[in-house]
Amino acid sequence: MSSPTPASGAQPAGAQDEQSAARSVRAMFNSIAPKYDLLNHILSANIDRLWWRRTARRFRTTLAQPTAVVVDLCCGTGDMTMALLRHRPQSPQTHPILAIDFAHEMLRRGADKFRSHGAVAIEADALHLPLPDASVDLITTAFGFRNLASYDGGLREFARVLRPGGQLGILDFSEPDGLFGRLYQFYFRRILPAIGRLLYGQAGPYEYLPDSVHRFPAPAQMLAMMQAAGFRQCQWKPYSFGIAGLFTAVRSTADAADDADTAASHTGQFHP
Repeated sequence: MSSPTPASGAQPAGAQDEQSAARSVRAMFNSIAPKYDLLNHILSANIDRLWWRRTARRFRTTLAQPTAVVVDLCCGTGDMTMALLRHRPQSPQTHPILAIDFAHEMLRRGADKFRSHGAVAIEADALHLPLPDASVDLITTAFGFRNLASYDGGLREFARVLRPGGQLGILDFSEPDGLFGRLYQFYFRRILPAIGRLLYGQAGPYEYLPDSVHRFPAPAQMLAMMQAAGFRQCQWKPYSFGIAGLFTAVRSTADAADDADTAASHTGQFHP
């Protein structure tokens, strides 16, 4: 019997491998689902709404195509999905957005928001998508990729389901540099868990958040991972002084295995 695969992505306290990490993340998000939206908006001072809208606008050309197959992964309570829907044509021919999450309680609340606006909820793991190869035109994920038990596994699964030339957008937190970065780290590691404890009743999920951001690959490393997984035109756009940022890429026309052989000859781009 083979030994469990060590977690190569998110690693909540107590997780020993990818399977236990995934279970812990799912349980955590199911538990905080009832107050998730309230806490997010309070803790981010509503700036998260701006990030979702900017991300959706980045893909408005693809979203405007009625037959484009669009997937919003780790959709949570559906705010990114709703931002994407603003750019979808209102016609019977428009394909619904596939909003996917593996935390049932989060997805249930998201479905309440978007089910009548042109999206369908699918409960599934982002590392094992119930989608055919080369069947998707656009994948977005907002503040969810960081919680995958395997970052490389997630990127390769995205590459599998995207058509050649299909687009990828990963919006997630980052760690800014300089004085602002130090101030932000103080808020992130000291103030945010205390507020979470006050409003939610426990600090655990909001202690996990800064730890997960610190564990998340730096932009240059993430861009290299995207290239190795079969993506090209890999770029990172920082938002709000680098608190968050949007990774974008295009699925290569070559196989991911072939791309991995040539990844070292390409560099990702930063666009401040």
